[in-house]
Amino acid sequence: MPGKGMDMDGKASLPLIAQQRQRLVTKDGHCTLPGPGVQGVPAAWLLYLQDLWGTLVALRWRWTLLAFCASFLAHWLLFACLWYLLAHVNGDLEVDHDQPPTDHIVCVKHITSFTAAFSFSLETQLTIGYGTMFPSGDCPSAIALLAVQMLLGLMLEAVITGAFVAKIAMPKKRANAIQFSPSAVVGQHEGEACLMFRATNMLPRPLVDVHVSAVLYQDRGDQTLHQTSVEFHLDRLRGLPCPFFIFPVTFYHPLTQCSPLYPALREGNPAHFELVVFLTAAQEGTGESCQRRTSYLRGEIEFDHHFAPILRLDAQGHYKVNMSNFGKVLPSPAHTKIDGDKEFVVQINGDGSDRME
Repeated sequence: MPGKGMDMDGKASLPLIAQQRQRLVTKDGHCTLPGPGVQGVPAAWLLYLQDLWGTLVALRWRWTLLAFCASFLAHWLLFACLWYLLAHVNGDLEVDHDQPPTDHIVCVKHITSFTAAFSFSLETQLTIGYGTMFPSGDCPSAIALLAVQMLLGLMLEAVITGAFVAKIAMPKKRANAIQFSPSAVVGQHEGEACLMFRATNMLPRPLVDVHVSAVLYQDRGDQTLHQTSVEFHLDRLRGLPCPFFIFPVTFYHPLTQCSPLYPALREGNPAHFELVVFLTAAQEGTGESCQRRTSYLRGEIEFDHHFAPILRLDAQGHYKVNMSNFGKVLPSPAHTKIDGDKEFVVQINGDGSDRME
């Protein structure tokens, strides 16, 4: 494979100093481009209100807890005002609730102030029922208002509870356990030149149906950002998804002349590019899909290198993963001895070599 001082045809060339550009996707998968925004504050709020559920689930936990407290407090205050207004209209604020006039029906016992109205609203919503305040069955307005408050309260509780459950079970939290190698390498894989990177699942719970896709973002000098799909494979699965993801694996892309990366990686090509990798997997048991992404710039691709062996078989026949070698790259064809005596290095996608240490 060509080194950094040679192009893809083996001709010597000067090292390329790539122009500094803002990367589109950070190494931990966050997009650096700001949103297009919406003209006018009312229009922006309208878009958020149209997708109220998505907005609530996407909020950070601090804002979700604030929305939780504010929504219930607003609900209690609203109906406290309505209960106080009912007591005022019915004349309950001027009578003795223990000995009311014979011709007067008290709608709610002992609502004589706004504080009492708020307390009754709170007791009604939370079904506390201390017993000192209760609506009269002979006041239809109180029964109707009680039914409205209970219905709206149950709806509010269902939405808030659903949002909490959805946030706790969000698949993107599971995706945080997926890690990529900080660098990609260009080296030999089964006799052909390939661009390779590593991925691992940090949790012992396996992921299934793992599929990797990539997009090459390239500036060709015409002030236009071109996007090209790049296919990555895992061993001989080719385009099929990986059915079981529990140990570190290496994905590769053959650098043939038909590859969009072939001209981009030529040392004489000054064009800036960024390779964004997407790994999509399903959680075993729930089937929910999660996605993790990262990106590689030209300076994060090592030529004529390979990944250090990471999986080994000890003398007792047990597999061991050496995570200290996860992101380590070695110049080809040199190899680094794995710690431990009398152990076999186990190849993963052609990493390392099968040899006795």
